[in-house]
Amino acid sequence: MIEKVELEIEGKLLTIETGRVAKQADGAVTVRYADTMIIASACANKSPREGIDFFPLTVDYREKTSAAGKIPGGFFKREGRPSEKETLSSRIIDRPIRPMFPDGFACETQVLVSVLSSDQENDSDVLGLIGASAALAISDIPFEETIAGIRVGRIAGEFVANPTLQQLEESDMNIVMAGSAHAVTMVEGGCQEISEEELLSALDFGHQHIKKIVAIIDDLKSRAGKPKREIVPPDVDEEFVAKVMSRVESVVPEINFIADKHERQDKFDELIDSTVEALEEEYPECQRDVHKIVEDLEKADMRKRIISEGKRMDGRGLTDVRQIDCEVGYLPRTHGSAIFTRGQTQALVTVTLGSKADEQRIDDIMGETTKSLMLHYNFPPYSVGEVRMLRGPGRREIGHGALAERSVEKIIPNEEAFPYTIRIVSDILESNGSSSMATVCGSSLALMDAGVPIKCPIAGIAMGLIKEGDDVAVLTDILGQEDHYGDMDFKVTGTRDGITAFQMDLKVTGITLDIMRTALQQARDARFHILDKMDATIDKPRAELSSFAPRILILKIKQERIGDVIGPGGKIIRHIIEETGAKIDIEDDGTVFISAVGGEAGEKAREWVLSIVEEPEIDKVYEGKVKRIATFGAFVEIIPGTDGLLHVSEIDYRRIERVEDVLKVGDMITVKVIDIDPDGKIRLSKKALMERPEGYTEQRGPSRGGSRGGNDSRGRGRGQNGPRRPNRQRSR
Repeated sequence: MIEKVELEIEGKLLTIETGRVAKQADGAVTVRYADTMIIASACANKSPREGIDFFPLTVDYREKTSAAGKIPGGFFKREGRPSEKETLSSRIIDRPIRPMFPDGFACETQVLVSVLSSDQENDSDVLGLIGASAALAISDIPFEETIAGIRVGRIAGEFVANPTLQQLEESDMNIVMAGSAHAVTMVEGGCQEISEEELLSALDFGHQHIKKIVAIIDDLKSRAGKPKREIVPPDVDEEFVAKVMSRVESVVPEINFIADKHERQDKFDELIDSTVEALEEEYPECQRDVHKIVEDLEKADMRKRIISEGKRMDGRGLTDVRQIDCEVGYLPRTHGSAIFTRGQTQALVTVTLGSKADEQRIDDIMGETTKSLMLHYNFPPYSVGEVRMLRGPGRREIGHGALAERSVEKIIPNEEAFPYTIRIVSDILESNGSSSMATVCGSSLALMDAGVPIKCPIAGIAMGLIKEGDDVAVLTDILGQEDHYGDMDFKVTGTRDGITAFQMDLKVTGITLDIMRTALQQARDARFHILDKMDATIDKPRAELSSFAPRILILKIKQERIGDVIGPGGKIIRHIIEETGAKIDIEDDGTVFISAVGGEAGEKAREWVLSIVEEPEIDKVYEGKVKRIATFGAFVEIIPGTDGLLHVSEIDYRRIERVEDVLKVGDMITVKVIDIDPDGKIRLSKKALMERPEGYTEQRGPSRGGSRGGNDSRGRGRGQNGPRRPNRQRSR
C-alpha cells in the first residue's frame, strides 16, 4: 500500500513516499523536493556479526548522471568510484544516524541513497539524510529516535531553509544540520566570519524546520512502519568478569592518567597481557573479553574524574590548551611550508602556487565547476605508531580535508587580487586529538610563509563533552581518548572577527543550544589563544612570493582577437609557450593569464601577446618585416598578422623605379603609419621618417599601382580631408 506525507518548505513541497518501489528492502522511501528526488533504503542482516567491537553500519550516497540528463564521461559509460561530493554526502548521512542505533545491536546494516532526479538547483544531500532516517524509521531495524536534516542559509540578514545553489552564492552561511524533535545531533558548515550568537540563531531556525520534518516522518511511521526487532543481549559470564575485575579494577585509575599517550597505552597492554596469561588456562581465548572489560573501566574512570574533579587524562583543566609550537619555512624548495604542533598532534603543511591551468575541474550532476583552492589531508599510519596498507584517501581523509578547506577558503583573496591556483597539503606527522584543526592552523602559517595575501590568520580547535545525567563538562582541545570515550567532537575554526567553519558529531542522541553556547564560547577563547601563539611566529604574509613560485600576469584582449593569439590549431600559442617557457591560459571573455617562474619569461610572453593583438595607430612608428613585393610597393608586417602597404612613392624622397632595387622579402625596416582607411587598410611611409632634402618639392605624375598612391604635399590623400586630387604628370 502506498503511503505519502508532505510538508511545504520555502514554497516548495517536500514529499516522502513508501510502498511504491523497493518493497523487498527492510525499509525504503523516495523523497522529493521540487524536482530533485532520491531513493533511500535500509537493510540489516537477521543475525549479529560475531567477534566485533563496533557497530557494522555502511552508508553510501551515490549520484546517477542520468538524474541530470547526462551520460558519464570517459571510456566507461557508467558511474565509477564515488566522487568527493558523494563521499562527503555519505558522511553527512552516516554521522547523525549512527548514534541512534541501540547498544548491543550488532547486525550488519546498510543504508543506500541514490539520486534519481536532479533539478540542478536543490542539492540532494539533505534529502538523502531525511530519506535514510525515514527508511530506518519504517523498517524493523532498531532505531531509537527519528531524526531529520535541513540546510540553512542567510541572505541579506534573513535565514533561508534549503537555499538553492543560486541563493547559496549570495548567502553568508551554508549550514547542514540534523536533529530530533528534542535536540540538535549534527552540524556542519561554513560561514563568513559570523559571531557565536549568529550561529546559534541559525541552528535554532534550522531546528524549528527539523521538528516539522520529524513530525511527518513519525506520521509515515505510524501508518507504514513495521514492528522493531527485539535485541537479545549477549550472555555474560559473571564469574569471569569478577575475576578480571579483581585483577584490573584498582590498577586502571593509576594508568588512566599517565600524560603520555604511548606510555599509557603500553601500560594498559601490559595489564591486559598479564591478566590474560593468568586466566587463559581456565578461560582460553579470552583476550578480546579482557580487553573489553579494561576498556569499559578506562572509559568510566575517565568520565567520572572529569565530571567530579574537573581533571583530565593529561592533567589539564577543562579549558586548557596544550603547548603550541609553530615553525615556518621548514622546507627549502616549496613555495610555503609550516609545522604546527599542539601537544602530541603535529601537522606539516605545504603550499604550492600554480596557474589557471592547474585548477581542479569538477563535473557532477549539479553542473561543471572549477576550484582554485584545494586542500588535501593525509594521515599516514606512523602518525599513530601503526602499520597498515597505504591506499587512496579514505572517507576520514576526505572529510577532514574538506573541513579544513572550507575553513581556509574564507581568508583567501579573490582572483582579481591574487590570480593563482593554490594547493595546500597537510601531512599529519603525529596525532593525539584534532589533527584537522592542526591542519587549519598550519595552513594559515604556510600561506603566510608563501606570501599569499590572506585576509588574516585563522585557527581551529576541537571541543569535547562528557555528559552524565544532568552533569555536563565541556572540554577544550580534546585528546584522542577524550574523543573516543566522550560524547561530542565539535570542531570550530575562525579568525579574530568570527567563525568560518564548524563540524559537530555526537555519540548521544542530542544536545541543547545552551551546551553549544558554552562550547562555542570556550572555543572562541581557545582560538584567540592559538592565534596569539601563531602571531609570535609570523603575523602577516611575507612581502614577496617564493623565488620558486610562478609570477602571474593578467591581460585583457578583445574577444575577437582570441583566435589571433591561439592561431590555427593552436600553432601560435604553442610557439609562444615553447619559446618563452611561460604558461598561457585564455578565458572566453578575453582574459589572458601568463605564468612563469621568474619575471623575464612571463614579460617576454606578455609582450608577444600584446604585439599580436596590438591595434595599429596613425603616426606611430613600427619595426616591420617585408612580406611581399609588388610593382607599386611592398607589404610590410608591422604587427604579427597585420600588414600595411608601403607605396613606392613613400620609400624614399628620390624616385624609385623598381621596388626590388631597394627592398627584398624578409628585410626589417622602420616605417610610420600615415593613414588607416575605413576598411582597415593601412598605409605606411619610410620617407616620413627621413630628413627632407634641401630644396625638395613634391612633384606629381602618374603613380605606380593606381589608387594606392602617396599623399600630396598638403597631406591630402584617401582617408584624409577632402577628395583625392587627380593624378598629374610629374615634371622632371
